[in-house]
Amino acid sequence: MTIVSMMKMSGNLLKPWFSARRFSSEIFVSRLSSYTTDEELIQMFSRFGVVTQARLIKDRKTQRPKGFGFVKFESDIDAEKALKAMNGRIVRGRLIFVEMAKPTSPREDATY
Repeated sequence: MTIVSMMKMSGNLLKPWFSARRFSSEIFVSRLSSYTTDEELIQMFSRFGVVTQARLIKDRKTQRPKGFGFVKFESDIDAEKALKAMNGRIVRGRLIFVEMAKPTSPREDATY
């Protein structure tokens, strides 16, 4: 079976029926210590490439970090390196998990 015939079977001549795994330049980091700061998050991940943004998600009332955040890199390759190196690592006595951030759609009921 040729690639063209596989594309025809998928019903779309522009896109094959299979999709390659795509990496984003943003990662999601969970199970962080509630004492972790934005600066520590940048320092933790900057050895893998240029960090363009790091943000911890904070509780609205107390403004304390909830234990997870996002790190955005200049390139997808740097984000992939950070994911592979830091996922399952122990940081500040806690086992952290790192995964590619999922794109979100704006919520209608969101208040900022």
